Amino acid sequence: MLNRGVLFALALASIFLPSSVAADRTAATAAKYFSNPAKVGQGLLSHLFWDVYTATLIAPNAKWHPDMPFALSVKYLLDIDGAEIAERTISEIRDQGYADEPNLSVWQEKLLNILPNVTDGTRLTAVRDKTGHTIFYHDGNWIGEIDDRAFTRRFFDIWLGEKTPRPALRRALLGGV
Repeated sequence: MLNRGVLFALALASIFLPSSVAADRTAATAAKYFSNPAKVGQGLLSHLFWDVYTATLIAPNAKWHPDMPFALSVKYLLDIDGAEIAERTISEIRDQGYADEPNLSVWQEKLLNILPNVTDGTRLTAVRDKTGHTIFYHDGNWIGEIDDRAFTRRFFDIWLGEKTPRPALRRALLGGV
């Protein structure tokens, strides 16, 4: 029979293990594209009364630069349709002043083919590779990519650009800078 201390330790491990496994999976995904992946920062997006997702920025040696490889991992806390995520993504790119409608239409179509429906606990990770392309992962599994530098810049600017509508989240992702 296990004593209370061992049972308590096992209970704690079961609480923290899924999170550390997910963090390890995200770091392993990032390691395919750059060395020494480390967390730069993390933040929570809330809307009205709901926590929508936590986002984590990972970069080589925890030093982010927009023109170098990095990964942004989003763990959803709600169920959201993939089409809604794609539509919202394009809307946010548009809201930041990008108005090339033919490109936006192409990008939305590509996102519709890539992004899955998400549920509480789903993790989507987007990697900016050394060529400036965006590669998408769903819970550590490759789901697609968009080979367009303009898309990559605009997509990541949703969270990391100076015109983001969520400056507090940006600060948290950039490590409080």
